[in-house]
Amino acid sequence: MITKTTVFAMLAIGISTLSLAQQQSDSLKVEQLDEVVITDSKFNLKRENSGKVITKITLQDLENFQGKSVADIINNTVGIEINGSRSNAGQNLNYFVRGGRNRQVLILIDGIAVTDASQIANDYDLRLLNADQVESIEILKGASSTLYGTGAASAVINIKLKKASKDAVALNLRSTLGTNQSQNDTNYAVENFLNSVSVNGTLDKFTYLATFSHQYTDGLSAVSVGQESDAFNTHNGYLKLGYQFSEHFKLNTYASFDKFKAEFDDGFDFADADNLSITNQYRIGISPELTYNNGSINLNAAYNNVEREIQSSFPTQFKAESFIGDVFNRYNFSDTFYTVLGVNAQQNEIESFSIPFGETDFVQDIIADDASFTIIDPYANVVYISDFGLNVNAGLRLNNHSEYGNHLVYSLNPSFKKKFKFGYIKGLASYNTAFIAPSLYQLFEPTFGNINLKPEENRTIEVGAEVHIKDKATVSLVYFNRFEEQFVDFVDQGNFMFQYANTDEDFTARGVELVADVSLTKKLKLMLNGTYTNVEESLNLRIPEIKVNAGLNYQLNDKTFMSLNYQFNDDRNDSFFNNTSFMSETVALKSYSLVDFYISHKVVNNQMTIFMNITNVLNEDYEELLGYSTKGRNVNVGFNLSL
Repeated sequence: MITKTTVFAMLAIGISTLSLAQQQSDSLKVEQLDEVVITDSKFNLKRENSGKVITKITLQDLENFQGKSVADIINNTVGIEINGSRSNAGQNLNYFVRGGRNRQVLILIDGIAVTDASQIANDYDLRLLNADQVESIEILKGASSTLYGTGAASAVINIKLKKASKDAVALNLRSTLGTNQSQNDTNYAVENFLNSVSVNGTLDKFTYLATFSHQYTDGLSAVSVGQESDAFNTHNGYLKLGYQFSEHFKLNTYASFDKFKAEFDDGFDFADADNLSITNQYRIGISPELTYNNGSINLNAAYNNVEREIQSSFPTQFKAESFIGDVFNRYNFSDTFYTVLGVNAQQNEIESFSIPFGETDFVQDIIADDASFTIIDPYANVVYISDFGLNVNAGLRLNNHSEYGNHLVYSLNPSFKKKFKFGYIKGLASYNTAFIAPSLYQLFEPTFGNINLKPEENRTIEVGAEVHIKDKATVSLVYFNRFEEQFVDFVDQGNFMFQYANTDEDFTARGVELVADVSLTKKLKLMLNGTYTNVEESLNLRIPEIKVNAGLNYQLNDKTFMSLNYQFNDDRNDSFFNNTSFMSETVALKSYSLVDFYISHKVVNNQMTIFMNITNVLNEDYEELLGYSTKGRNVNVGFNLSL
């Protein structure tokens, strides 16, 4: 087992290699000064002018993760732990960012917030999204409710889907097959199948993109002692159409469906069971944009329908709908002031039914048909970029909720950049507030709900610095301090009667995030990030105090690429319900290290890429969630064909 001292030593060694970076790397995109980020301002601004350290996963990065899920890819970034991504493919995912939970992480798809009103936490399930559809991912950590509203408390994950080719017709085929086994299996049976096809192009002013993908994964039981495997089966479809009506007006529309079936076992007794979780999601949206001198008027509007069914000893069915509209005006004054004025509106509705054991008809309506709430939020944000290095990003938002009234959030993010011949040094600080509106379940469920709930309040303070050395390295170090109050918890009201309530307790999470991307040579790149998170004991379940990701990318030649990746997760606490004492008990899970290897090679006039990835190369035996299976050494091979 690698100790914490060893891990810190590895970090120090990685940073010291900065002095060895003497040659330019063509592949190190994060270091280019013309790289832009959008998530912290809704403008395309140069990275050097941003007052945040934003993680950007580019299309090239995604190509180097072929065969992995969106959750797997994001889980390699600094400050993020997606618990469940290393387990059975159908395992529920938990997003831990800076000591937060799922409800404090907001996910955007093409700039539009996606949530699931049928979930207790109102969070979006990344299992619904296929990585082959994604073009890039930006991750903004910290409180960001001034721009994005409820749920943007610990992180915003902005996922941009692929766009149409400039050719009239372009075809892309991708197929992966491989193993899906635990540490105790050695037969390497083919149990993992991923396939996708995309047809897209541009015809004069008209653009189109249609994708379809399918995944079937079997061979691994949900619980570690299980003797029966639990399959995961998912289908995804996406259609995007666009038309450039004039030089100043364009319109994009889209429709998508995402479906999965996940078999799962009994989590109370950790035993095999014939349980099944079924989720169907349908989304349609429209995004017109009208540009004018120095500005644009934008609308992002979407309708989302989610149906979930749980087939188990306690069968349940949910149906939820969400409507969201975000209209905003962007205007910049002579590349100095960038302003955003907007109004965000959304409505969530839910129906929920329980099916008494042994019956097949829905006989009891648990949540009334009118279980819904609306949110209308006007907001403003301004970015000032001076010619002497000072940049300021500030915002204000007034949340208007149909159930609890008004709530004000604000942000202030100054930074100062000093340019040198070798690059630049940037210092940054921020004070941002955020809120999490109670979900429909927490408000209206007749047994546990509480109509008097108030929103959770979050505050994040950040202080840090970023050093950029042209064509050689980018290193950043950020300290964060996140404070929570009016925490919504499941509280015992006495006599084993539980209800959701705002607690009087306050919670604090603090830590440090380090990122170093270094060109060791023109062909060799080192990527290193480490996170230290200190969370109060009542909130630290499944959150590693120290997490480290390290990767070596080697471009052997124009056709062949290789990478070696390492991840360390510190000791964590988990809990289980003791059926004898009827109490929840805490158990310590040991630290673990994982090593992955990836190689790709271009063939057939660079139109086809064949690839292979080996995960958990050393076949590490570890626990991610108490009582549940984890993946052992697995091999996946595939190809990507572009015509």
